Amino acid sequence: MSQHSSLRGASTVGAKRSVLKRYERVELLKKRGQWKDGEKVLGLKKTKPDV
Repeated sequence: MSQHSSLRGASTVGAKRSVLKRYERVELLKKRGQWKDGEKVLGLKKTKPDV
């Protein structure tokens, strides 16, 4: 029995994710200069992934 194509691992899908994980959003905000040390990680600003 073969596996359905939607159940394959993330590495084989190859599509770019449109949603970032929390730590990725913090890294992106730091890179953009919009993050201050000591800020809470809950309720972060909405961010779009860099292209």
